Amino acid sequence: MISEITQGQLATLSFTGRPLVICDVDEVIVHFTRDFEDYIGLHGLWLDTSSFALNGNIRYRKTNAPAPEPLVAEMIGSFFDTRTRHMQEIDGAVSALLAFGERADVVLLTNLPHTAGDHRRENLRSHGLPFPVVTNSGPKGPAIRNLADRGGRPVIFIDDSPSYIASAHEFAPEVTLIHFLHDDRFSRHIAPLDYVSLRTASWHEARPFVMELIGA
Repeated sequence: MISEITQGQLATLSFTGRPLVICDVDEVIVHFTRDFEDYIGLHGLWLDTSSFALNGNIRYRKTNAPAPEPLVAEMIGSFFDTRTRHMQEIDGAVSALLAFGERADVVLLTNLPHTAGDHRRENLRSHGLPFPVVTNSGPKGPAIRNLADRGGRPVIFIDDSPSYIASAHEFAPEVTLIHFLHDDRFSRHIAPLDYVSLRTASWHEARPFVMELIGA
């Protein structure tokens, strides 16, 4: 289900009838993992990349024991509170999204604490991205269904999370899916998904693929 906060943000959006590009933010537009690793390192923790997860993979440096889930949740929340405004662009993301925006409606759909939403908007504006930002919690499929029902065609969704890609396929199977896996330490753990149209680690590959889809 879509949270009340997310529903309120979705309701403010308008569409032109052009193609629709829905894009994640963390590890797709801006670096998350490298900054998060730096942040938890200040608290005596490190990130084990032996599987695609945070819970169980954030460990104490001194003992290598996994940090308990409440501490992981606290670290994630405090990271977004203090670092979101300063996150740096992944190479090629901004220019690609601006190019999409010349021919399509663009919505940035991001899972982070709703309280950090304005920090995220400020950060993305500082990178020159003028597009609406919708904060979400839980699976993204319901929000993508909402957007796809209102936007033009085709609809493209770009995300790094296999669970959000799967959720999009479940709720909006007509949407073209791009699995953007920037960090190969995690991508090596994820088997290819047969309903994904493009799996890539680079905007230099994703950009021309999307441009062709939206009629450039």
